[in-house]
Amino acid sequence: MGKEIAPTLYSTVSRQFIAEWLGALRPLCTESEYRSLLKRADLLPDQVPSQGRVTLDQIVSLYQLAAVETGDEMMGLWSRPVRPRALQHLLTSVREATTLASALFRFSTFWNLLLDDYQFALMETRSVLTLRLVPQGNQTAQRFGHMLILKLAHGLLSWLARYEVPVAEVGFAFERPTFDEDYAVVFPTTVQFGQTATSISFALDVLGAAEPRPSADLNSFLENAPRDWIFTRSQQHTQSLRVRTYLSQTDWGSANLTGAAQALHMTPRTLIRRLEADGTTFQAIKDALRRDIAIRHLQGGQHSVEAIAHEVGFSSAANFHKAFQRWTGNTPSSYRRSQQADR
Repeated sequence: MGKEIAPTLYSTVSRQFIAEWLGALRPLCTESEYRSLLKRADLLPDQVPSQGRVTLDQIVSLYQLAAVETGDEMMGLWSRPVRPRALQHLLTSVREATTLASALFRFSTFWNLLLDDYQFALMETRSVLTLRLVPQGNQTAQRFGHMLILKLAHGLLSWLARYEVPVAEVGFAFERPTFDEDYAVVFPTTVQFGQTATSISFALDVLGAAEPRPSADLNSFLENAPRDWIFTRSQQHTQSLRVRTYLSQTDWGSANLTGAAQALHMTPRTLIRRLEADGTTFQAIKDALRRDIAIRHLQGGQHSVEAIAHEVGFSSAANFHKAFQRWTGNTPSSYRRSQQADR
């Protein structure tokens, strides 16, 4: 067996991925309160332009700030506010479950008491258990809200199991967005769009016994929310994320398609085919990782632009400048200035 490839920490998502969340959050605040929230999470529009990238830390920070200050733990994503301490009560309920399947039932029952615009249905077909989100009327799917609540179900099961529970399938009741690759950062499976209903499915044979979790674990989970349930660090993400991780662990000068295929125990032709199924290429993944590492270092402020260019494999700072502007719409220097100006 080769070395396991764990997911990279250098992950970002597009600004478009969180756009509907920001849109739902805005009416819950005054304009000054809204800008204050975004500023404290390093998410002001001039910090992260519409074509820019958002780090997982920024998402966690905004969630933690907004859930408290709006008094809605789902921050306007559903028609009824989800009052403070709802997540705590949900954890208290599911941690009493003796199996992961019964935890999923408790999860659905809990949300069916709170949501008006949707209800959850649990469906067992053959060897698969599916949690399905059923609209109660002619609803327009809120993409970020649908993602978040499915990922909460998966995150809670993984918390109870003490490992990331494999996901059989994820489907969304909205058409494939232009930022569809962002969903691979969150879900450890291929995601389908344009489905009749939003749903997440698990093979019954992976839904075994639930491990008792003490109060200290519950408190830690709440304090870290939503980090531990949105970003569950799968060992078996899509091929594109596994290639991404191979690249993060390899010298840029020697990183190539053949080496990635060997690390993943397949032929280069097979890897190319599987990446095509993910809608990407080896070079696109390489460029995306370079971009995300550069963004992290620019935000941290500890590395010069020249040092960052060298770290991500560019022969000159000038070439790095051109690539970074193509990726984000900003030069590295202007991106760094915008980050520092609002701190």
